[in-house]
Amino acid sequence: MEPAQAQAASQGEARPHPVRDELPQLLKLSGPVVLSRLGIMAMGLTDAVVVGRYSATELGYHALGWAPTSVVLTALVGLLVGVQVMTARAIGEGRREGTGAVLRRGVVYAFWLGVISTGALAVAGPPFLHAIGLERDLADGASRALLVFSLSLTGYSVSVACSFWLEGLSRPGPAAIAMWAANVVNLLLVLLFVPGTMGLPAGGAVGAAWATFGARTFLALAMLGFIATMPEARALGVFRKPEIDRPGAAEQMRIGFGAGISNFLEVASFASMNVIAGWLGGLAVAAWAIVLNVAAIVFMVPLGLATGAAVLVGKAYGARDNAGVNRAGAVSFGVTAVFGVLVTLIVWPAAELITRGYTTDTATIAIAAPALALAVLMFLPDCLQVVAAQALRARGDVWLPTGAHLTSYILIMMPLAYVLAIPMKMHLMGIVWAVVIASVVSAVLLLARFWLLSRRAL
Repeated sequence: MEPAQAQAASQGEARPHPVRDELPQLLKLSGPVVLSRLGIMAMGLTDAVVVGRYSATELGYHALGWAPTSVVLTALVGLLVGVQVMTARAIGEGRREGTGAVLRRGVVYAFWLGVISTGALAVAGPPFLHAIGLERDLADGASRALLVFSLSLTGYSVSVACSFWLEGLSRPGPAAIAMWAANVVNLLLVLLFVPGTMGLPAGGAVGAAWATFGARTFLALAMLGFIATMPEARALGVFRKPEIDRPGAAEQMRIGFGAGISNFLEVASFASMNVIAGWLGGLAVAAWAIVLNVAAIVFMVPLGLATGAAVLVGKAYGARDNAGVNRAGAVSFGVTAVFGVLVTLIVWPAAELITRGYTTDTATIAIAAPALALAVLMFLPDCLQVVAAQALRARGDVWLPTGAHLTSYILIMMPLAYVLAIPMKMHLMGIVWAVVIASVVSAVLLLARFWLLSRRAL
């Protein structure tokens, strides 16, 4: 072999391979994150089951008290995404010692976000519940639960900041373990608090809210304790007061603002689907709840893939490696597309069987089963849009994802769902079609944006 050919062959062997190099990292990062996100759902499901078996009335208080806090909580998670992205960028830049500053800023930011959110919900939450037309007893019971739920936002915010930091370091496993340990704590507390046994106060929905407070406080302390005892914590700058870095702090907050607004827009738009379903009647609400719950479970996997994509893209972006950014994006989108197609092919023929697992009411099944069969059309685009949005934020494009979500879910989905469901009399199928169309629009906008940026040098 000629020397030039040998050199080319050697360079070819050293050239990064997207499947060989990026795919294992993506799966290693995403798996624990998926488990962690499923742990969040499991905690809410545990509370609902225990409270529901205790009292249907208390379950109503629990659901209504939880709803406003869940909107705020989702926005808080988005506001803290900057911790994950900036940590990954620092690693890509070769500044591991600088990641401690990102964590310290993130924990302080999370603490004050939690405190402010608690205060805002305590002041505005009960009047809001009493102003939306609920029966007084229902609004009173929900308000009591809401006040306790709001107390847990600070602990949860701090735990999210710690979790995002570890994910940015490519160490998502401890956060997943801590989340499931918190689930055990929550189960023990909810079994004690909901019945009000052993002379404990409260009970019912308020008892479950106190259990959530205890579990989230445990989660925050567990995450902080793990980080403090990491052998490399000092080398990462965890205990060192960081130098003032206004550009870095501003970028961290900018990324969080974009993600937080996006999360709020999505949550608010899907909450409006519940309202439209309510205008169609009780059966439509129950059927839509089944469709939405299945979609939420499916959504946990792309959420994990989105974290993996953000870390890989963020590292490559920090290293100013344009080819690496594009490889990480391409592999993430490819894996996400494969998952979206597979889950579609699984759920579509099993739609009625899945629906029967939620309810035995034949009237509800008759509405929910065909709606779920249609809803599988949103799985692929919905999976792709969340991964693409995180990949874009990781490469510094913060506001386009927010604009895409505003366009897709607020400007298109909300009015389209109303028109299709009520004036055009498509009922629940109209709501589902609106979600499918909005998901496609969002995915196309975000993927097109990533493709356009991939053609530019960093």
